[in-house]
Amino acid sequence: MKFAVITFPGSNCDKDCVYVLKNILKQDVVEMFHDEASLPKETDCVILPGGFSYGDYLRSGAIARFSKIVNPIIDFANKGGLVIGICNGFQILCEMDLLEGALTTNKSRSFICDEIYLKVVNNKTSFTSLYKEGEIIKLPIAHGDGCYISKNINKDQIVFQYCDKNGKITEESNPNGSIENIAGIINKKGNVLGLMPHPERVCESILGGEDGKRLFESIIMQCSVGT
Repeated sequence: MKFAVITFPGSNCDKDCVYVLKNILKQDVVEMFHDEASLPKETDCVILPGGFSYGDYLRSGAIARFSKIVNPIIDFANKGGLVIGICNGFQILCEMDLLEGALTTNKSRSFICDEIYLKVVNNKTSFTSLYKEGEIIKLPIAHGDGCYISKNINKDQIVFQYCDKNGKITEESNPNGSIENIAGIINKKGNVLGLMPHPERVCESILGGEDGKRLFESIIMQCSVGT
């Protein structure tokens, strides 16, 4: 299948995503800049990586929302194409209105770089089918604006929640103050995913684990079944 990874000015996790998809999972990957006017033909999934698009100078993701490639991505998503936004990519998807809600400053008012536990609360999506419902996984986070807020989110749109190592969802296990300990959500159609943690950073045992690998493998399996 074909992935398109979008690089914005300030992206710093794009090469990580490309490496995982191309070198570990042996997929076709097209690296694209934000100022391109269309997606490659036969694209199956678009990834908006983490980083600090346009330096987050106005608001995280706010300037990136006006990049030339954004409207083609919106059209792609509206037609059912799979889209993932990781960290800064999640923020951009919210600014694009492909996902509901917004990401604001962490409750600590400081940047957090850590490894955290997540509970898989919805494994019936194109992005999580290879996880078990209720499974506890461990992924890294690195963000300053990761507090998710929304007035309209439905329970079935919540994909990942922050939890402790035993799977208990508590205020103490919530690193940034997100409502309902939300770490990842999908849109109502189920084809757009936004998540704060970085699955691309834990796809090899040499890097401390492979809990993120199944997210990408779930997408590959979904597209294989679809074709």
